[in-house]
Amino acid sequence: MATQGRRPQRRPQKTTKPPQQKRRPGQPKQAKKVVFDAPASVPEEPRTFRLGVVPGATPGKWIDAWKQRMPHVPLEVVPVEVADQDAAIGGLDAALVRLPLGADTVDTLHVIPLYDEVPVVVASIESHLLAADELRLEDLAGEVLIALTDDTLPAIDAPGALAPRFAPLSTAEAIVTAATGTGAVVVPMSLARLHHRKDADYRPLVDGPTSTVALAWVRERTTPDVETFVGIVRGRTAQSSR
Repeated sequence: MATQGRRPQRRPQKTTKPPQQKRRPGQPKQAKKVVFDAPASVPEEPRTFRLGVVPGATPGKWIDAWKQRMPHVPLEVVPVEVADQDAAIGGLDAALVRLPLGADTVDTLHVIPLYDEVPVVVASIESHLLAADELRLEDLAGEVLIALTDDTLPAIDAPGALAPRFAPLSTAEAIVTAATGTGAVVVPMSLARLHHRKDADYRPLVDGPTSTVALAWVRERTTPDVETFVGIVRGRTAQSSR
């Protein structure tokens, strides 16, 4: 036979394509997936959050919260005297101040009152004023009330109190003077604690004026860092919305 010794040729197998699903009328075409390259992250510029703090203010818990939430941004505490607080705010990110602020300054600032401080009477440990657990303005009759150069309280009207025969003193100097028995001085409780002495003590003045501590910053410089600190002061968590 002519085909003897030849291998039979194999017919090529037909490849069957999977059936294509027909698009139903009105059915939108499936969009092809487009993959975009993720933009390269830009590193943040090194910076420091500068917080002004007047004497007696206690920002410790807020500073601790800042360190946990913003470990990449150091917080610098800048001491600020009450007499200089209006001028100092402009060079800071924010400041803990005592109200009131100057009329020329307050219109350019955001101000959030935080808490009121109880006034106390500081006197020598030998003073009869300390025999009571708390005092009223009428109890200061006949006492020399030392005037302050850095007073943080509104004017005190104590009927019968005597004016000193010496010039106004700083809070620290006034407490030293009161400790000698030469008069008494009324200050916020935090300042009495700040300048604590063994030869002086204090009692709350229940009907005296309070001192308000507030957070202030320049209105035009409300940065993300300032908003973060405001959130910490107001008790917002990192997941809270503004």
